[in-house]
Amino acid sequence: MEREKLKKNSSEKAYPKFDKINGKHPWAEKVTNGHIPYHIRKLKNGKVIYFNFNLAKEMGLINTNHPHKITKALENIILSTFNIRIINEFDLKNKKIPITEFSKNTYMASRYLQLQHKDKRGLTSGDGRGIWNGYIKNKGTIWDISSRGTGVTQLAPGAVEAGRDLETGSEEFGYGCGLAEIDELIGTSIMSETVHNYGFKTERMLTVIDFGDGCGIGVRAGKNLLRPAHIFLHLKQKNYQSLKEATDYLIERQIQNKEWDFNTKTKSKYNYMLENICDSFAEFAAKLEREYLFTWLDWDGDNVLANAGLIDYGSIRWLGLRHDKYRYDDVQRYSTNLNEQKSKAQDTVQVFAQLVDYLVTKDKKPLSQFKSHRVVQSFNNKFQFYLYKHFLFQMGWTEDKIDFTLKTNFKFVKKIYKNFSFFEKLKTVAGESYVEDGINTPPILNMRLFLKQLPDLIHKNSCNLDSPLFESLLFDITSEFATQRDVNSLEKYEDRFLSLIKDIHTLFSKLTKSNIKKFATRSKKINREDRVTGNAMVFIVQKLMKTNKKIKKFSIQKIIETLVYNQQLSLQHSNSNKQKLSEPEKTLVNSLDNLIYIYREDL
Repeated sequence: MEREKLKKNSSEKAYPKFDKINGKHPWAEKVTNGHIPYHIRKLKNGKVIYFNFNLAKEMGLINTNHPHKITKALENIILSTFNIRIINEFDLKNKKIPITEFSKNTYMASRYLQLQHKDKRGLTSGDGRGIWNGYIKNKGTIWDISSRGTGVTQLAPGAVEAGRDLETGSEEFGYGCGLAEIDELIGTSIMSETVHNYGFKTERMLTVIDFGDGCGIGVRAGKNLLRPAHIFLHLKQKNYQSLKEATDYLIERQIQNKEWDFNTKTKSKYNYMLENICDSFAEFAAKLEREYLFTWLDWDGDNVLANAGLIDYGSIRWLGLRHDKYRYDDVQRYSTNLNEQKSKAQDTVQVFAQLVDYLVTKDKKPLSQFKSHRVVQSFNNKFQFYLYKHFLFQMGWTEDKIDFTLKTNFKFVKKIYKNFSFFEKLKTVAGESYVEDGINTPPILNMRLFLKQLPDLIHKNSCNLDSPLFESLLFDITSEFATQRDVNSLEKYEDRFLSLIKDIHTLFSKLTKSNIKKFATRSKKINREDRVTGNAMVFIVQKLMKTNKKIKKFSIQKIIETLVYNQQLSLQHSNSNKQKLSEPEKTLVNSLDNLIYIYREDL
C-alpha cells in the first residue's frame, strides 16, 4: 500500500498539470439543468496503449521536450486520472460501494439534444456512456477533456428505452452498456489526429486505456467540446434562463480562446455570435464537401462541435471518391449523405438564428420564420466562396493567389467548378446497391486523381493542348468501380471534358512558369492517393487487434504514431516525431499502408 502511494506521489510531482483534471468544469457551475452529476471511483485493471504526446504538449500536460515514450511514471498518472467509472443509479441502489471509493468531486454527464431519442426536446438525452473529466488552461488557451466508456448514465438511449436504471456492461438494450470497444477507440485515435493534421477543427484522442477484454476508455480533448445540441435543448424546452446561460458560456469560451473577436459586454454580442457561427459552418461544410469527408450532420446539432468541428468518429467516414449517394444504415433509419451536408449545416445556422431572436425578444417564434433570415441566406454565398477557395487549394494554389483569383475571376472559377462537379458526380450505370453498412451508388471517375495530374500536365505541356495526354486523361482516371459499359458511356462527354481542361489551362496561364511548377508539385502532395478511407480504417484496426497480442506492450503506440505521421499533409503539419521501428513493426506498418492503398477509392 505504501509502495503504491509512493508511486502516485512520484507521478504527481513529475506531471503536476494532471492534478488540475478533477471533474470540475465551469459548464456545470454556470448552466442550469445542463448536466447530471456523478461521483466516480478508480478502476484497478487497465493499461495505457496510446498517448497523444503532441496533443499533451499543446495542453501543457507534459514538457515540450518529453520523449515519445510511455514511462511507468507517466502511465501511473494517466491511469490515476482517467481509469475511472461512474457510480451510477444502479450502483447506488444495488451495490455496496465503500464511501472511501467515492470521488471528492462529481463529474458531469452533459445534457444535449439527440434525434435518436423519442423525446425531441433533450429531456432524456446527452452523454450516455461518458463524462467530462474537466478542463485545463495552458498559455491562454482552455482545453475541455471528456471520456467515453466510463459507464452507463441515465441519459443513454438504452436506459431511456428500458425505463429503469441499467448496470454498466449490460447489453440488454442497445446503446445501454456504457462501455466503449477498444477497436473503436484506436480507430478514432488514428482518424481524428489525421483529420486534425489536415486543418479541421476536431476532438482529438488524448489517451486510450485497454481493459484487456475488448473494451476500454478513450479520453478526448479539444479547445471547445460543446455541441450546438448542448444549447439547442434549452431552446426546444423554452427554458430562457438556461438558454441564455449556455449561449453566454459559449461566447465567453470562444472569445477566451481567441476564436471570436468581439466584446462580451456589447449589446450586439448575440448577432456577432450568429455571424461567426454562419461563417464557420459555411467554411466547414464546404471543406467537408471538397475533402469527401462524411459526418452525420442534422438540425439537432449533435454530431458536430459548436465551433464547427468534428466529433464522434463512429459516424464519420473519409471517402476515397465522391461517394455522395452513400448512406449509413443505423438500424432505425438511414443517415444523411455527402450532398445533404450543406443544407444540414445551413439548418443548424437557422436554429441559431431562431435562438438569437428568442434571446433578444424573449418571444420564441416558429423555426420556419427564419428560413429567409439574412444570415441564413448569406450562408449560401459564404459556402460558395469557401467551396471555390478549397477547390483552388486542391489544384495547388497558394493562399495569396487564391484570394486574388477569387476577387478577379470569381465567375470563371464558378464556371470551371460547375463543369468539374459534373464529372465528379457521374455514377455507375449499375445504380444503387447494398454495401456492408448501408447503401451506395459509386462514381465512375476519380477526380482527385484528375486534380493531382492535370497541373503537372499543364506544366509539362503548357503550349500544346492537342497533346494526346490531355485527350486520354478522361479514361485514365476511371475508378475501380467503373465497368466497361461505364467507360464506354464517357465517350459522349469527351468534348465537355476537354472544355474543362481548356478552362483550367486558361486559369493557369495567368501564372508565371515558376508558379505553375510550384502549384503542380503542391497538387501532387495535396491529392495523394494513399489517403485512409473508412473501410481501410476498419481493416487496419482489425489487423492491429489481431497483432496486438503478439507484439510487446507499447508497440501499438509506435504503430499509431507512424500511421498518423505517414498520413500527414506536409504542407500544413510540422509537429511530428517519426518513430524508430523494429523490423516486425516495419513489416506491420507496411502491411497497414498497403491496406490504405488498396481501399483508397472505397467508402
